[in-house]
Amino acid sequence: MNQQLRVEPVPFIDVVSQRRRLGSLIDQAVGRVLEHCQFINGPEVMQFEADLAAFSGAKHVVACASGTDALLMVLMAKGIGPGDAVICPTFTFCATGEVVALTGASPVFVDVDEVTFNMDIESLKRGVATAKRLGLKLKAVIPVDLFGQPADHDAIAAIAAEEGMFVLDDAAQSFGASYKGRRLGTCGLATATSFFPAKPLGCYGDGGAIFTDDADLAETLRSVRVHGQGSDKYDNVRLGLTARLDTIQAAILIEKLKIFDDEIAARQRVADRYAQGLADVVTVPAVAPFGNSTWAQYTIRLPAGTDRDAFAASLKAKGVPTAVYYVKPMHLQTAYRHYPAADGGLPVSEKLSTEVISLPMHAYLDAPTQQRVIDAVRAALA
Repeated sequence: MNQQLRVEPVPFIDVVSQRRRLGSLIDQAVGRVLEHCQFINGPEVMQFEADLAAFSGAKHVVACASGTDALLMVLMAKGIGPGDAVICPTFTFCATGEVVALTGASPVFVDVDEVTFNMDIESLKRGVATAKRLGLKLKAVIPVDLFGQPADHDAIAAIAAEEGMFVLDDAAQSFGASYKGRRLGTCGLATATSFFPAKPLGCYGDGGAIFTDDADLAETLRSVRVHGQGSDKYDNVRLGLTARLDTIQAAILIEKLKIFDDEIAARQRVADRYAQGLADVVTVPAVAPFGNSTWAQYTIRLPAGTDRDAFAASLKAKGVPTAVYYVKPMHLQTAYRHYPAADGGLPVSEKLSTEVISLPMHAYLDAPTQQRVIDAVRAALA
């Protein structure tokens, strides 16, 4: 009787190999928390904030419960609310626009650059004009450093300054990347990131952090993080959240941060191999000359006319998983379609949503396994 050998699937994101590498260090870190039992705001939280500040170059770091909370906390601390406009790219995860809507403000969606997938500067200008036409008060812009690489922060900052807006950098996918030689975390008024397990620096649950050089903002954020607490827990001076980072997650992240630079370098080697093996058959991602990428995702564009579902099915049959980020831009989603979009439309985002697909990407993707992925892509397009 003929038996088919089971094809071992390629991990899309390999947290198991990283866990194996860190081994007892993670067990010991968690064990120390279990010994002292300070599960909320334990010493590891403050240690992790200090480590993040040293890594990023930011003066202040406020750890929190998720990347979404990180974004929302900044908007709350700045008093964003009804009648205000916050400009966001549409080609990203919904959290970027969601936090704006939760404050009662209006997200104004703008398009992205066709090459980098990050906020398009001309569309940003049109978004500003749209907000003004609608009588909204321009308050902030949230560029997203998508898939691991930074947006054009100087160009965005110049427009923001001209219009009296502050910049909240959404670096949920890109913490560890650099913009013009400096780590993300120092662009704009504040930077938010996520430690969701699939992120380049991920914990074993939810987690996030905010980076800023503004001491007053950092103080307000620490209040917002704990129900708007003032001098004590029964003196709440503003509306707030329960948005603390668990001590156990901080302990885990302390150990992961120690190997993060090495993992970023490994991700770059994986990206280089992909580019070498696929550039002649698909559009491989391009990194702008002003930055580098942490390669949170490796997102290609398929040739015009390719059946993306059939392509994904072909790879799946060979044990190669794929994912589509983002199959529907935010301005077309049910919860957000009534919010304004930049005059002239968002055609690039709508086009990208039909063409992009992401391949396995992580620091532990060895060359032979990656060659399986490359061969599967080429075969599917042959």
